[in-house]
Amino acid sequence: MTTLRPVATPRFAVAGVRFSLFPRTRYIYQHSSTPSQKLSFHFRKSVSRNFASRPSDPLYNAMEPFVYNQNPSRVIFGSGTLKKLPEELTRQNLTKPLILSTPEQVSQAENVKALLTDFQVAGIFSRATMHTPTEITDEALEFMKSASADCLISIGGGSTIGLGKAMSIRTGLPHICIPTTYAGSEMTPILGETAAGVKKTRSDPKILPGAVIYDVDLTMSLPVGMSSTSGVNAIAHSVEALYATNANPVTSLLALEGIRALAVALPQIVENSSSAEARQLALYGAWLCGACLGTVGMSLHHKLCHTLGGTFNLPHAQTHTIVLPHALAYNFPGLSPDVQKRLGEAFPGSNGDPIVGLNVLLEKLKVERGLKAYGMKEEDIDKAADLAVANPYANPRKVERDGVREVIRRAWAGEPAKQDL
Repeated sequence: MTTLRPVATPRFAVAGVRFSLFPRTRYIYQHSSTPSQKLSFHFRKSVSRNFASRPSDPLYNAMEPFVYNQNPSRVIFGSGTLKKLPEELTRQNLTKPLILSTPEQVSQAENVKALLTDFQVAGIFSRATMHTPTEITDEALEFMKSASADCLISIGGGSTIGLGKAMSIRTGLPHICIPTTYAGSEMTPILGETAAGVKKTRSDPKILPGAVIYDVDLTMSLPVGMSSTSGVNAIAHSVEALYATNANPVTSLLALEGIRALAVALPQIVENSSSAEARQLALYGAWLCGACLGTVGMSLHHKLCHTLGGTFNLPHAQTHTIVLPHALAYNFPGLSPDVQKRLGEAFPGSNGDPIVGLNVLLEKLKVERGLKAYGMKEEDIDKAADLAVANPYANPRKVERDGVREVIRRAWAGEPAKQDL
């Protein structure tokens, strides 16, 4: 049986800017024996009304055929939602979870354990590390086997969630994520691992966590600096989603909404880190950006960040923050006029230029702009450029070593991004 029910669109405002969750969706799809046929009919019916009201919008006038893969994860979003964890474990018939965290977040792991009084907790493994080194994964797997865990719960940011993914794909154990940052890894079937100083990325539907619990309360104490860089890391997912080779209208809507939400919320968090409204909006934007990363391919920016982070042990979110405006400046001439326009409109203060908008945003966030501040040496620039062009990958502009080297040099030096590459 198929039912489609009208829903009230959630709406809220931060700093005078109104946001609505999926404003062009009229129905929530519930069940169907032939889901693609039924869903596509109602999607066309809903969107057709928007076509008529936007006759000059190139998104609607030049619709190209597309494929959209929706990842089958379960999302629980709100304030205080961590309390739903026992219910989620019961729903999945899980009884002996292993809780994962970084050394800095052991207290949050202990809080999770305290909620699970009706379960036999297998233990807490608190050595999750940036860039998911395989030796840490092997250590965690030994701990897991000795404790006979039947599932994994990761609480934290990309480092902890990455460890959970690495363990889940190797063992088949269910993985529940509780993100405390805005990085977005929890929404993707992508895993980046580092072995012998080289970071490699792979994608597999089995890597995708089965359930994600977004609790706004857990982000309230996230330091302002980490909030800023983690949020820009999330924005990077949406920026590259807009010009991915497999971009599609659904992902593009999520990407633009995600960018806009974070670009408004992050400066508000810098001004008032205890603003529940700004925190809610930032986590909402991070969810959307993470969903984009999980459904379409990424390009030069993500390749550079994985190369730089894995090779030179640079901090993940900070590297994304520094590289993004320069990578976008390199790719900008290769983008369609429509994507250029939409990106420009997504950033406040951009005057239609998203590189300007990113520079403005990073100035408001007061973040570090140079990789040299994190230990990268000038002589590392050439090695990074060589690695970044070693293997071909999809990108809207041809990847050439001289241009890529200049992107890395500017990111190393901390220069403002410019459209002259």
